[in-house]
Amino acid sequence: MTSPASTRKNATAKAATKAPRKGVEKPAENVVDMEMSTGADSHMGLRLWLRLLTTTNLVQAELRRRLRAEFDTTLPRFDLMAQLERHPEGLRMTELSRRLMVTGGNVTGITDQLEKEGLVVRDVAPDDRRSFAVRLTPEGRALFDRMAAAHEQWVVELFGGLSLDEKSKMHERLGKLKQHLRNGIEG
Repeated sequence: MTSPASTRKNATAKAATKAPRKGVEKPAENVVDMEMSTGADSHMGLRLWLRLLTTTNLVQAELRRRLRAEFDTTLPRFDLMAQLERHPEGLRMTELSRRLMVTGGNVTGITDQLEKEGLVVRDVAPDDRRSFAVRLTPEGRALFDRMAAAHEQWVVELFGGLSLDEKSKMHERLGKLKQHLRNGIEG
């Protein structure tokens, strides 16, 4: 006869080995579900914030995993290359740091790696010989184009559980919240 504890253990093990949904291997195991820290009596604003945070973390974790698996790269490297792709003339290191919301040291480390791999170059800024502008090389642009196409498909797939109407309404409502926050912070 089996004990209730061993029955639960077996059920948990079976659930863990259940076949994944098509295209999604399994949810990120290292993402903490922030919603679990609130109770049913918590303020709805707090519950919504934690749901947004948890959802963002789940999507980012999956994108990180896929970038690593498919392109042997990281999300910060992808983000830096995305900024450079939008500015073929190049961006100064300080501007990259501002746009990526990371320290200059982080940008320098990523740029050093990408430069060693021949994916970016540093040019002396035309108006200030003390600073550099970073831009993608043709090889960097070709790699980024492949990564961006895959990234877009992954995001579409990850949001595939929502109808077009649901996505549109959510986009509209989050836009309203974004504007409210901007008005409150900047106003």
